[in-house]
Amino acid sequence: MRKVWIIIFGLACLGLNAQKKWSLRECVDYAVKHNLQVIQNEYSKQIQDANLKMARKEYLPSVSANMSNNVSFGQTSFGTGSLRNDRFSNSANLGADILLYNNGRLEKNIRKIEFDVEASQYDVETIKNDISLQIAQQYLTTLLNKEIVKISESAVGNAQKQYDRAKITTQVGTTAQTILAEAEAALAREKQNLKTAEINVGRSLFALAQLLQLPDYKGFDVEDVNVPDQLAPQLKSVEEVLNTAYETQPQVKAAESRIRSAEAQTEVTKTAFWPTVTASAGIGSFYNNLLNTNYSGYDQFGNPLKEPAFFRQYKDNFGQQAGVSVNIPIFNKGITKLQVEQSKINESVAKNSLEQQKQTVKQNVQKAQYDVDANYEIYLAAVEAEKSTKLALDFADKSYAAGRSTIYDVNIARNNYANAQGSVAQAKFNYLFSLKLLNFYAGIPLSL
Repeated sequence: MRKVWIIIFGLACLGLNAQKKWSLRECVDYAVKHNLQVIQNEYSKQIQDANLKMARKEYLPSVSANMSNNVSFGQTSFGTGSLRNDRFSNSANLGADILLYNNGRLEKNIRKIEFDVEASQYDVETIKNDISLQIAQQYLTTLLNKEIVKISESAVGNAQKQYDRAKITTQVGTTAQTILAEAEAALAREKQNLKTAEINVGRSLFALAQLLQLPDYKGFDVEDVNVPDQLAPQLKSVEEVLNTAYETQPQVKAAESRIRSAEAQTEVTKTAFWPTVTASAGIGSFYNNLLNTNYSGYDQFGNPLKEPAFFRQYKDNFGQQAGVSVNIPIFNKGITKLQVEQSKINESVAKNSLEQQKQTVKQNVQKAQYDVDANYEIYLAAVEAEKSTKLALDFADKSYAAGRSTIYDVNIARNNYANAQGSVAQAKFNYLFSLKLLNFYAGIPLSL
């Protein structure tokens, strides 16, 4: 019995998960967390973070140890003759060196990489913004298609009522059979339009799920958002939005960081004109063993000296060394000068890139502002057209009921009204997206 309840509870949880409806904020948050492009750019930033850590560690001394073993066999020359020289040797050394002076190269390189890290972080934010806007547009498209479904359902309901009325009047003989046939055809057309609208909702949900890169799109749905019928016009000027966009848009900030990085790289390159001072210190010892004899020589009295043991030789041969070296650049074929000129060109490239980014942002803001104004005018016109077609439909219904017009006139009026409703919905959501886009450049987060 316990297993049965566990299975039922699990199925209930799956059902609740499938029925979950996503808000725009949830869609955006999920996309920027799981999108592969975002993840790719985050990896790039992690690489820059690692470069910064390595640059900071350049202040520390380099310490290394080595041990070598060598064996040689054969004769070695000795005056006019030769002497057997089979030998084993071992040595061990420990050394360290540290940079004392290079005209601030390490500090300047760290500053340069810090700007690179900053730019890579802005790159991540740029990708997130691009994906967020795509999500918002597709989300609003889905809401528009849902709105069209509601309009189609209302049209089906009206066509059904007209069909039921025509069926009754035809049965009692007050209207011809052609009236019933036309009413039935009109009902079939509205049902077809409803099915098309429902399929369009499914397609837009599928497209949104693909943008989110969901592992399973089945059961995916979005929240129904009540968009107000009366939309207010945009009051901010292009100049106000542009000033905010230049200060907040990550693509602009990234271009500014890359200018500072290029300038810092020029300073790093210039340090090659200056001397480099390095200090070093080390300790070491060695061991030698003649393989063909146990004696290393003779003392002053001619007595043979026995070869010292391994650790005794290491103790006797232990030594230390310390030093300071200066590397002064004199002539390197003019390469350093050319590298500095190249760095200055990269500064100009970075500055031009900033102007390009600002120009792109300016064009996007101007286009968004133009779309806001144009879509709002279209929306107002569509609302007026909807009122007129609704009034015409009411007159057509009353005229048909009084026998002064035909069912064909009613169907035309109803189609005109449905088209007008669709135009209002289309204009409303177009205006809403262009307004959200403009607000986005003005620093207002995406939301509904």
